[in-house]
Amino acid sequence: MRTRPLLTVVAAALGTLIVSGLPGASATPSSPAPAPDPRPDRSWQQVEPFTDQGLRGLAVAGPNRVWVAGDDGGVFRTGDGGRRWVDVSPETDTPLAFRDVEVVAPGVAVVMSIGTGTDSRIYRTTDAGRSWREVFRNRDPQAFYDCVSMWPDGRHGIAFSDPVDGRFRIIRTADAGRTWRVVKPRRMPRALEGEFAFAASGTCIETAGRTRAWFGTGGADARVFRTTDRGRTWRVSRVPIRAGESSGVNSIEFRGPRVGVAVGGDFAAPGRGRRTVAVTTDGGLTWQRGADARGYRSAVAFRRPSSTSVVVAVGSGGSDLSPDAGRHWRPVGDLSLDAVRCVSGTCWGSGQDGVVARLRLGGSR
Repeated sequence: MRTRPLLTVVAAALGTLIVSGLPGASATPSSPAPAPDPRPDRSWQQVEPFTDQGLRGLAVAGPNRVWVAGDDGGVFRTGDGGRRWVDVSPETDTPLAFRDVEVVAPGVAVVMSIGTGTDSRIYRTTDAGRSWREVFRNRDPQAFYDCVSMWPDGRHGIAFSDPVDGRFRIIRTADAGRTWRVVKPRRMPRALEGEFAFAASGTCIETAGRTRAWFGTGGADARVFRTTDRGRTWRVSRVPIRAGESSGVNSIEFRGPRVGVAVGGDFAAPGRGRRTVAVTTDGGLTWQRGADARGYRSAVAFRRPSSTSVVVAVGSGGSDLSPDAGRHWRPVGDLSLDAVRCVSGTCWGSGQDGVVARLRLGGSR
């Protein structure tokens, strides 16, 4: 068994990345320019690194309560805005790459590891990480689970795997993550040859409302699958994001049941900025090309509570902010980040080499 000591790591803010004043891109040449940002000094505040693991799993339970999950089996949390971090990594029998963490309730969380066969697992804690129980282990050698998401009720959740026998595989929970079962949805569209998902940031699947969910794909084509009945039935739509062996939809986020933003692009060519954003206003039935971010983006998040259209997208080449749900973007610095989550006007980002940073968006506008 691999064990990790319980550590408390003191972190302090190192500095601030100043926001560039460059104007945002326009969705079309005739689109009006966005209004000037009334707070041009927005910037990421990076905390002192407390691990050298890549941190692609990220959950934000409050402005100062954050969980991160690492590529080398690490899980860490803070309750004081990043001044102190506690190592709460599960004990496992083999090295695991944790790519997703979801906070279900105070002290209750699940983390997902990725990989083929038994490397895909879910662990659950009810005591803020002091102990963990394995609640799902994939037994199918063809399956590779990518992302997990919980509905707002805290009881129902869903995760999915790359195609098995030609269709994306779904597992669900109805008891706050205690148990997970493979389901065989009716009318799950067949996957295209060479179609798969990207476990880039724990946000390739999104839940909203009581029963809605969406997940994004890439490879052979960029598509978004959607359900309105907690995964019993599915439909699929094409998305105008670049697709290829290293490109497609990496992250998807909805503000309520209808307005959504998907981001991605080519992680092998992160500076390539065309066809990186798609937007929808009809719940994912149709998608239109949004304004391009400055390059590949692995995660996107609406400012929460979702009473505004402010969206933040991050990637290895920097981050961008949109005031209008993906129709225009402004740079928010060049810090490399893989994941982003927002709550109460504060966004947190995480990335490679233990990078964790905070972005204060301020109040509603």
